[in-house]
Amino acid sequence: MLRSMGQRRVTDSGEDPRAAELHAAVARLRRELAAHPVEFTDRGIAEDELAALAEMARGGTPEVLRMRRSLLLVAGAIGSVSALAAGLAAVRGAVEMFGDR
Repeated sequence: MLRSMGQRRVTDSGEDPRAAELHAAVARLRRELAAHPVEFTDRGIAEDELAALAEMARGGTPEVLRMRRSLLLVAGAIGSVSALAAGLAAVRGAVEMFGDR
């Protein structure tokens, strides 16, 4: 059940559903990246920035500009890997839910 607290919606557990969505999307993409058999030059950058996004999601309400920077770095690192496109799109959607704060 979701309820409103000011401008922010929270679950019964007190968790911001946007942060939960971000955490789930990042976890999915991290799993897909780990399972991807092909090595590529910027894989380490993608892994580092996904770890940073996961930490921000765990922290509750992440800093939007920092999330967007991480998203751009991840997209630049893995954007050409078509097998990861759906996972990347899910992360992008989750970041966009935080708006322009």
